[in-house]
Amino acid sequence: MKRRKNNTILPSPIWLLFFPLLAQLLLSSGCSTISPPPAETSIDLQSSHSLRLGYTIQAGAFTDVEQAARLSRTLEKQGLNAYYFRHDSGLYKVRFGNYPTPEEASRQAENLLRAGIIADYYLVRPESYAMAKKNELGEDYLREQLFDTACEFLGICYKWGGVSQDEGFDCSGLTMAVYQLNGLDLPRTSKSQFHTGKPVKKDELKKGDLVFFATKGGKKITHVGIYAGDNTFIHAPRKGKQIQTASLDKGYFKDRFVGARTYLSDS
Repeated sequence: MKRRKNNTILPSPIWLLFFPLLAQLLLSSGCSTISPPPAETSIDLQSSHSLRLGYTIQAGAFTDVEQAARLSRTLEKQGLNAYYFRHDSGLYKVRFGNYPTPEEASRQAENLLRAGIIADYYLVRPESYAMAKKNELGEDYLREQLFDTACEFLGICYKWGGVSQDEGFDCSGLTMAVYQLNGLDLPRTSKSQFHTGKPVKKDELKKGDLVFFATKGGKKITHVGIYAGDNTFIHAPRKGKQIQTASLDKGYFKDRFVGARTYLSDS
């Protein structure tokens, strides 16, 4: 309260009466302790649960791998992450998309059908992936499935295209395909893949983990492969070359190794 010079008491402004309460509310809400997060927390570390793939669209059945590659590139131009693979039948098929419900997947497929981009399609359900069996059969089962899937690509001449080679797109197209075929929605580029998942030490690598390289020097990620055990990995060397196995102990890759990531161990 205020006093005039003649000692007459005057009422205080109303905001002064509520100031202590306001200060307490601000402190309890944490406003006074907000600070920018440290740089390392900007990396999006995701668990295998958050990478779980939903419904996927499968289209095409080609004897020529180039036809499958052409359809994949066409779908990429539609803003869809598409990849092709060699089916058990020996034919090359294309998969794309990640939808939470079969209705949404069907709508997308029907739109592409009407536009003449695909001729037919099949919906792949989440429960058909190896990822759906992880809880029942264990993490080692899923790792073996990733390894087996990667092995099925050996000898295939891949032409992913669509993005600059500096982004490691061809090699990351392979890793994305292997993971998505097993029910994990891995990002498209090697840089994004590096910043997704959890760091793993080189001497603690397990089958299915990804290994990253800076093939142009420095620390910029430009290449990625799938760890296959015994210090080897499976990768797509460059556009037009066959997918093959290489050694982490070799001079070229040993000198350019940047780090590794795992996507299967939940925190």
